[in-house]
Amino acid sequence: MKTLGALLAALVAVTAVLLAPSASAATLTEVTGFGTNPSNLRMHLYVPDRVQARPPVLLAVHYCTGSGPAMYSGTEFARLADQYGFIVIYPSATRSGNCFDVSSPQALRRDGGSDPVGLVSMVRYVLQRHNGDPTRVFVTGISSGAMTTNVMLANYPDVFQAGAAFAGVPAGCFATTDGSGWNSACANGTVLKTPQQWGDIARAAYPGYTGARPRMQLWHGTNDDTLRYPNFGEEIDQWTNVHGVSTVPTSTDYPQSGWTRTRYGSGVEAISLQGVGHNLVSSGMALRAIQFFGLDSGGPTSTTTPQPGGPCRVTYAVNAWNTGLTATITIANTGTSAVNGWSLGFTLPAGQTITGGWSATYSPASGAVTAKNVSYNGTIAAGSSVQIGLQATHNGDAGKPAAFTLNGASCTVA
Repeated sequence: MKTLGALLAALVAVTAVLLAPSASAATLTEVTGFGTNPSNLRMHLYVPDRVQARPPVLLAVHYCTGSGPAMYSGTEFARLADQYGFIVIYPSATRSGNCFDVSSPQALRRDGGSDPVGLVSMVRYVLQRHNGDPTRVFVTGISSGAMTTNVMLANYPDVFQAGAAFAGVPAGCFATTDGSGWNSACANGTVLKTPQQWGDIARAAYPGYTGARPRMQLWHGTNDDTLRYPNFGEEIDQWTNVHGVSTVPTSTDYPQSGWTRTRYGSGVEAISLQGVGHNLVSSGMALRAIQFFGLDSGGPTSTTTPQPGGPCRVTYAVNAWNTGLTATITIANTGTSAVNGWSLGFTLPAGQTITGGWSATYSPASGAVTAKNVSYNGTIAAGSSVQIGLQATHNGDAGKPAAFTLNGASCTVA
């Protein structure tokens, strides 16, 4: 039987598989006195150097044994915030083991007390102090943070527009009445209910609420031995019922090898990761969450004016499957002077369409594409390189572009 200690041990390795945010002048800052905070949570805030006029707000909730600063340094959300101009809140739990409260009766109802009240206070503080957009508030989390994501969407459906839960359980599944923070039956995937029952539990967190419900993106590895895989299906049951749609998917696809993505109407998306355990978050998953939220558009544009290009070399590595692919692009400056502000031009093979990317902005999605630098990688020193990437669909041709230009100058293709 799993114990809280086992969960803590299982999650110590999470940060080892996550990517640190890229360098930026913006820094992580601790905020105190942000509002009602029954459990004395700590709050760290990341505000990029350039944000949207009314910036969206993302609450990023850590795993057991973690902290807000660890979630900041160990995930890609701050880098994506630099790129797209949203603000990220990184809370820190204060309970034993640094797990968030998803078990107590106080935590499982709106404004009942405990951690959820402090978390929503952080959100309201940022909306007020940073002119945030109250129509674009989101929450994501890993493990304990994923369980918290489920709870926050149930408690505060009027605050959050969507959530992304990485290896969690349904809202209310971890409920206990003995003061314990651990529910073995739920963790082991043996708390099984009908969609209606799960939906009723979520709705009971805010009785009488009749407004719109947040969209939910769910992630789970089939080999998760900490919060076992049956919880994934129970989460799907809960949120499809909350949205009033069938548990039969309206579409199924395979974004990359080992991933199965099912969609249920427009409100629920679920990604099953074949053969993956509890520590499932890796490069690219944060971007998928940001895309689900709709935060990958409307961000600030680079203010760097591209300078004439010089000698350059491009390496373009493709990983293809079924009807999708990812491409890792390395742009090397082989000249003797720095490139300050860059645009990489190339033409995708017919039938390829970009669905997402990182470390650059891409336009248009097919045909002759231009990839432009973002705020943190506009300079390529002589003898140095930058790495960017994209995701795309294809109709059988997963080949590479034949040629590349950097600020209009032709590059060598490695």
